[in-house]
Amino acid sequence: MRQRVITAIWALAIFIPTIWFGGWAIEVLAILLGLVGLSEFFLMRKRIVVSPDFFVAGLGIIVMILPAGFYGWLKGWLPNNVSHWFNITEFLMILFMLMLVITVTSKNRINVEDIAISALAMAYLGGGFGSLVIVRNQGSFIKLLFVLLIVWTTDSGAYMFGRKFGKHKLTPISPNKTWEGSIGGTVAAVIVGTVYCLIFPEVQAWAMWRMVLIILMLSVVGQFGDLVESAYKRYFGVKDSGKILPGHGGILDRFDSLLFVLPLVQVFGLL
Repeated sequence: MRQRVITAIWALAIFIPTIWFGGWAIEVLAILLGLVGLSEFFLMRKRIVVSPDFFVAGLGIIVMILPAGFYGWLKGWLPNNVSHWFNITEFLMILFMLMLVITVTSKNRINVEDIAISALAMAYLGGGFGSLVIVRNQGSFIKLLFVLLIVWTTDSGAYMFGRKFGKHKLTPISPNKTWEGSIGGTVAAVIVGTVYCLIFPEVQAWAMWRMVLIILMLSVVGQFGDLVESAYKRYFGVKDSGKILPGHGGILDRFDSLLFVLPLVQVFGLL
């Protein structure tokens, strides 16, 4: 427990000032988190990170986090009849095709399953951490903190309620989670999120009753993000995704809920 607290203090001492500053600082942080998360996928699968598909997937993560700044220079090298429609979607399609070509050039030492997991990790991490940048830089620190509080309160509330009242198992995928903890975490998140909206009205994109429903939904979706990570860790046969955060595991262990929640914040226009 002491190690967990020390790690959490150090992590927050870096993370909170970075998201407050925003701009290039959070872009750099998001890229680092995405690449570390990708390396965790490779290590869970017992693959080395110097694999060709790691570099292609890593490039894809960078492109998804910094789309305009990264691929914009390419338009100057393309014919006029091509450059006007070339965008991030086309660039990512090229990267997907390149990863499939690796199965041939590696003589199938890197197989289709390897490429499928690399491509999935690229979309999962690039989309999630890309949303972290967008929610902060196109929104505000106050709005991003709102999302973080919902996720953190859900996680803490589920842990405390589960320990005290938990009796009914939520799912075999994560045996320590209970329905009582899940419901308690969501109730806690709705209370904290509602109070936050009242204190900071700029967070309210809609009427208060709709914001309550959104908080409820984000809390539930965050828990699904947690369960999804539990599912692929069980598939890979590991307890933690990594060891970069002593007492907490890896980057995927700490950001699993946010990787699901942040893209939805964009969808609902909470920027």
